[in-house]
Amino acid sequence: MSIQSASQLSFGFWQGRTVQIEQVDENISSDGGLIAFKQLDSILGWTESFSELIQHSGRDHSAKSMLQQRVFGIVAGYEDQNDHDSLRSDPIFKLIAGRSPSDPDLASQPTLSRFENSVTPSNLLQMEEWFLDRFVESFSEAPERITLDMDTFDDPTHGMQQLTFFHGYYDQYQYQVRVITCAENDMTVLPVLLYGTAAVSLGAYDDIVRVIQKIRARFPDTIIEFRADAGFAVPRMYEALEAIPNVIYTIGFAMSPVLRKKSDELLKSTELHTKRQVNVPSSTCYFRIALEAGETCREILLSSAKPIAKEAIDVLSSRIALVLINIQTGLTNDTPIVERARTVTKN
Repeated sequence: MSIQSASQLSFGFWQGRTVQIEQVDENISSDGGLIAFKQLDSILGWTESFSELIQHSGRDHSAKSMLQQRVFGIVAGYEDQNDHDSLRSDPIFKLIAGRSPSDPDLASQPTLSRFENSVTPSNLLQMEEWFLDRFVESFSEAPERITLDMDTFDDPTHGMQQLTFFHGYYDQYQYQVRVITCAENDMTVLPVLLYGTAAVSLGAYDDIVRVIQKIRARFPDTIIEFRADAGFAVPRMYEALEAIPNVIYTIGFAMSPVLRKKSDELLKSTELHTKRQVNVPSSTCYFRIALEAGETCREILLSSAKPIAKEAIDVLSSRIALVLINIQTGLTNDTPIVERARTVTKN
């Protein structure tokens, strides 16, 4: 059996010199792959521009150097600050931070901790704007449509971190991360860290309005569609979206006794078709209802999930989904409303 040697790779981001990677017997560093990510970052200038948002007065380690330690450490799977007590001597991490392998070590864990805790609320707002700018700049020309998805996920914690709380649903101590992403290019538009037991909709309406305003400032004629699950179906959310022209929204909605009663007819119709056929399409109906007393009527789409076979009829009642939609916008929407609903309810 023959062993093929790896070909050399060359990069040119470090002080005008060429950095070459090749296999050797010595175990110098196991993170050589980070060089390729550093090359990409040098082209995009992301860590450099992001570090300029942080006010830092340290003498031995620049904000850019410490930010690159943390960012590339996370890329390589070293999420814990304690990892940098050893990584600070790693030749690859030194190269990434603009030092030669023989230069003094990088920042230690306590120094990195002080650096991260020096970030101010003003810095955080600037960082959010940085994410929005990167997203808008990702389009070379005005898109006809931008689809924004909002969702949250849990981030378990294992210590005494600030604002970590026990969440009964997830059965763990945690943070919650809320993200707005774009379906057209898979970019993260705006990430937000919430405390462990926060309502997922906390501040969400302000965030989505900021994102839409940023997009509209650059692309005033682009149609924007917003999608989210039932956790974001709060009055301030859909009222904020309805106040902005050319915005379509599709938001999951929780079943209530009144809405359950309205779903009976649809469920009976689905059951009837299921008994006659092995496979049937999803059934839907559409109606207007005032969600709160005295409110303007809004559109609700009721959809029963497609059963796999007629034997699944007994679980149909638990697969009824409600979606809050706005179709009275005067827009020409190429995506059928039912398809919009399926996109939200399947998640």
